[in-house]
Amino acid sequence: MEYAVETVALTKTFADGWGKRKVFAVNDLNLRIRTNEVFGLLGPNGSGKTTTLKMLLGLLHPTKGQALLLGGDGADPKINKHIGFLPEESYLYKYLNPRETLDFYGQLFGLPRRVRRDRIETLLDMVGLKAVANRQVGTFSKGMARRIGLAQALINDPDLLILDEPTTGLDPIGTRQIKDLIISLAQRGKTVLLCSHLLADVEDVCDRIAILYGGRIQAQGQVRELLQQADKRQITTSQIDASVMEQIEQLITGANADCEISSPMERLETFFVRTVAEAQEQAQPTSGAHSTTDIGGFLAPDRAQEDVLADLVAGSATEEEAPAADRPVEPVAQPDEREKDVLDQLTGGTSAVSPGDIPASTETTQPVPTEGLPSGDGQVNKDLLDQLVDPSQKTAEPTELTEPTQEGEPGNA
Repeated sequence: MEYAVETVALTKTFADGWGKRKVFAVNDLNLRIRTNEVFGLLGPNGSGKTTTLKMLLGLLHPTKGQALLLGGDGADPKINKHIGFLPEESYLYKYLNPRETLDFYGQLFGLPRRVRRDRIETLLDMVGLKAVANRQVGTFSKGMARRIGLAQALINDPDLLILDEPTTGLDPIGTRQIKDLIISLAQRGKTVLLCSHLLADVEDVCDRIAILYGGRIQAQGQVRELLQQADKRQITTSQIDASVMEQIEQLITGANADCEISSPMERLETFFVRTVAEAQEQAQPTSGAHSTTDIGGFLAPDRAQEDVLADLVAGSATEEEAPAADRPVEPVAQPDEREKDVLDQLTGGTSAVSPGDIPASTETTQPVPTEGLPSGDGQVNKDLLDQLVDPSQKTAEPTELTEPTQEGEPGNA
């Protein structure tokens, strides 16, 4: 499947209540989102972003056109069980706590109880709400409710994740956490469709974007290609002397080009995250959410298992590609003539063993008939059998047989 999301001439119109005039919320939208891609759907208010998402999920029927998710209809239960959706507003039952909320959504997806329990603890720890997991979600702030909404969108470990304004109401730490999560999910092979008004966040995580206006795509492409200013150059160096800077400026102005020299600035988000992380390392108390950027549990790939599988695949491929003549052949140990004769005698073979062929250190004893074995050449010599199994054991004296005794009585040697 090349495309995780595909729309063909997707259109949605609404009737104006007064003059019955048709309003195009989405107009002839042709969109293709590749598998394992982070795609940003942008636009001002009323441009058709949320309407598009609702048609993709089957919550709204298009006026015309078609929308496909994961190769099928987004309203099909066989398809939507592989989709995670975070709506613009978190619709949660306010009298349930976070654990009960996630367990409820896990049951909707038909997850077994043990799987639900493990995933709930992983998600609560990931979104930073494990310490308040017994509080009713109705008492949460908007940012904390968004964290629970994100956790419910991930409870089924979806192949396609649709996020509508995921960072609304979140603090900078939570925003950074969402972005790190999106990047980690993409590295794991998942597809993410993101709608957001925070363009800096979209710029950080998206591979491609599309900008909507009036229900139509106005611009589409890779973020780097759309934002790169090809007619300008930027040079970043370490600390240099003022005289060197003057020489550089003279060279640039001598080439009839504009020149502006300044010190680069750190992004406020980076500075904020570092400051809060230092406070958390000092274990300072807080009544809010404890944020972390770690992605673990069922959402993190099993690197050890992947390495083992990769080694097995590589080893199998090498063995299949190597010609038979080039493969090393291990030597097969061949028994000497005396061992072969002894083996033939023990197994009832045709080879005869003369007294001179038997090693001098081995003394034969009275043969012991064994039930189920043929007589004559097939009789078992215990000493020879012991020597064949362990040649280091030498029999010094012949074995004397004892008469069978009744059960519970010792035999007479």
